[in-house]
Amino acid sequence: MTVAHPTEQRSPARADRGERRVTPFSWLLLLLGTFGFAAFWVLFSVAYDHQFSWMAVFGALDIAWMLRLGGWRPGPRRAALGLAATAVIVVVANWGIASSQVGAMLGLDPLEAATKLGPNFAWTLIQLANTGTDLAWLAAAAVVAVLASR
Repeated sequence: MTVAHPTEQRSPARADRGERRVTPFSWLLLLLGTFGFAAFWVLFSVAYDHQFSWMAVFGALDIAWMLRLGGWRPGPRRAALGLAATAVIVVVANWGIASSQVGAMLGLDPLEAATKLGPNFAWTLIQLANTGTDLAWLAAAAVVAVLASR
């Protein structure tokens, strides 16, 4: 049995359920998980010269784990954050893969190529690179993100 210090004020609802509150660390963890996984996906895809859209599902699971580690409360807000973070992973990874492929032909490093790639050209390259199977994996990732993050 633990005794709370008299100056420690906790709401009865939070004390009963043991929920943590969202802190700046929670947001940082979510951002690092999102952009870290996107960077991993880009590196993996560029190394093997393939899209690997199935990695979006693992990105959704990674984000669900980051949301739980960050102390986000279960519910629709956490599910929406999981879906949004997974969408960011997909967009950033596809942008990075497209820019790396074009940048390699032009002698640019991936970061420099990513800053020079315009949205219209990137959209065209992403449409050409993703097949119906890739789109099915991306849709599956969206479903997994919502279900795993809620």
